[in-house]
Amino acid sequence: MLRPRVFLGLGSNLGEREGTLARTLALLSERGFSLTRCSSLYLTEPVGGPPQDCYLNAVAEGASALPPEQLLRACLDVERALGRTREVRWGPRTIDIDLLLYGDERRATAELTLPHPRLHERQFVLVPLAEIAPELRHPVLGVSARELQQRCTDRSRVTRYTPASEERR
Repeated sequence: MLRPRVFLGLGSNLGEREGTLARTLALLSERGFSLTRCSSLYLTEPVGGPPQDCYLNAVAEGASALPPEQLLRACLDVERALGRTREVRWGPRTIDIDLLLYGDERRATAELTLPHPRLHERQFVLVPLAEIAPELRHPVLGVSARELQQRCTDRSRVTRYTPASEERR
């Protein structure tokens, strides 16, 4: 059976962010997510929430035999394993994993909404998504990732990360 393309948004702004993102991918692999490719890392301004440090964000593409709800639970399990706590909405976090797209699935349940309801509003997701899958079409909006990025009204800074770029912030 052909497994759908799955896209996960990854973000970290506490602790050793690069190492946390690498560990996240390893733990996801242990829980049924097969990584195909990952975007570059991007240094991004926080959007919403209290004042906090910049994030490192990336988008991972892969596949999973897990149904969407089970994959979401695996993502939440990885977040817990890496010390994520949910005390303040949009607050600082060791890791945030968002299930952005699961093939062309469309869902709106108490547990999961697919595609991710704010995917098209966030440059910190669209920039890395357009890097690895520019022609990927949003299953509801019918627009490519590249077009979504160009149309997005979010003007927060998203810069390809290098350790030297951190020093300039």
